[in-house]
Amino acid sequence: MTSPAAWNPRLALLVAATFFMEFLDGTALATALPAIGADFSVAPADVNVAMTAYLATVAMGIPFSSWMAERFGPRPVFTAAISLFTLASLTCALSPGLSALTAFRAVQGFGGAMMVPVGTLVVLRGTPKDELLKATAFLVWPGLLAPVLAPLVGGALTQYVSWHWIFLVNLPLGAAALVAALRLVPGGGADPGRHLDWPGLALTSLGVAAVVIGLELLGHSGDSGWGAGLLAAGIAALAGAVAWMRRARSPLFDFRVLGVRTFRATQTGGFVYRLTISSVPFMLPLMLQDGFGWDPVHSGFMVAAVFVGNIGIKPATTPLIRRLGFKPVLVGAAAASAVTFALCGLATRDWPDPVLFGVLVLSGMFRSIGFSAYMTVQYSDVSAVQLPSANAIANTLVQLAHALGVAVGALLIRLASALVHDAGWAAATDPAAGYRVAFAAIAVLMLLSVVDSSLLPRHAGTEAIGRR
Repeated sequence: MTSPAAWNPRLALLVAATFFMEFLDGTALATALPAIGADFSVAPADVNVAMTAYLATVAMGIPFSSWMAERFGPRPVFTAAISLFTLASLTCALSPGLSALTAFRAVQGFGGAMMVPVGTLVVLRGTPKDELLKATAFLVWPGLLAPVLAPLVGGALTQYVSWHWIFLVNLPLGAAALVAALRLVPGGGADPGRHLDWPGLALTSLGVAAVVIGLELLGHSGDSGWGAGLLAAGIAALAGAVAWMRRARSPLFDFRVLGVRTFRATQTGGFVYRLTISSVPFMLPLMLQDGFGWDPVHSGFMVAAVFVGNIGIKPATTPLIRRLGFKPVLVGAAAASAVTFALCGLATRDWPDPVLFGVLVLSGMFRSIGFSAYMTVQYSDVSAVQLPSANAIANTLVQLAHALGVAVGALLIRLASALVHDAGWAAATDPAAGYRVAFAAIAVLMLLSVVDSSLLPRHAGTEAIGRR
């Protein structure tokens, strides 16, 4: 794939806009879960299978779409991705039941899988190291804003129109993005001789699917045995994929890039960070609606407080990273995020709205800092030759973290609710009791990211911030 002639902010903005559309659609559904559950006569938490199917398909499809971009060039793959995502949005809106919605969300996820790595790679290939912070300022904002705006948008559409419009709004957005992509994405760059590592792709895709579905089935009465079996099979398949690709002549992923310490940290502690962060936009609207009895708009407005924190801290994020360095910022952001998750678990219906709003503003601030730092440091020491493989690995694990975040969040809610019920706690007088335990578990999980970041070298990623 050839590099763009120069750093192109308009292209970066287009890529960011498509990511925003994808992320917004992927998380807006959380606020609509009770309404969808009522329409389809299922429990609200069980509707998460549609969210999980989407995120799992994205994670499974990224390795294949990365090869497609190299084989056919970025322009046809990126435009095809936008078209598929938009058309699948229409079929999701027309779904007659949960099974159909889940299937169409999987198709939509494959379109998202093609947008993610291709768009990122096109932008990064034209960005010098000292411009990485500027480029990631464009690419990181969809991940910061969409999960926060989504509950507000999803809540308003669900309450005042219907949940179907969460998907229908993608039709004009997708059409506009397609027109812009045809004008801005450079042509050429195809490599007809590019081979695909089919064994590596099969093992990776099956492993990701089995792990995500296994976690989804865990906690369902009668399905826990199947869930444990699938989880074990998925882990075995992923281990087999790694073993195969380490000795393959043209592997799907070149794992030698994991020898770059800053990149590896983003795939270990950064994976845990993204997983826990991704679980919160799913868990919080459910707690506010199902546990506190709030309506979708009230819930969406409160969750949108994270948006205030994201935007408020954004101008200070880059100077903060430049002044302190990546290691202190990553450790501090993860530790502070764990505290805000614990505070969410302590929240009650009697808390004044401004108090909970303030907690969520702080959560958004630390979320913004952590996302920006991880997004920048992961490529700071990666060479141009390693970039395609690094991009494929990073995007696959990012989407897997998002998928597992929803699956883990749903699993923790089920397990915690069962624990509260079996222990005879105050579930009858406090419907949010199970959610409290789930938030406490997420806070503890985030501490693993703190430990991993604390092991980074003191001067990690200094080239990307102009320090030596």
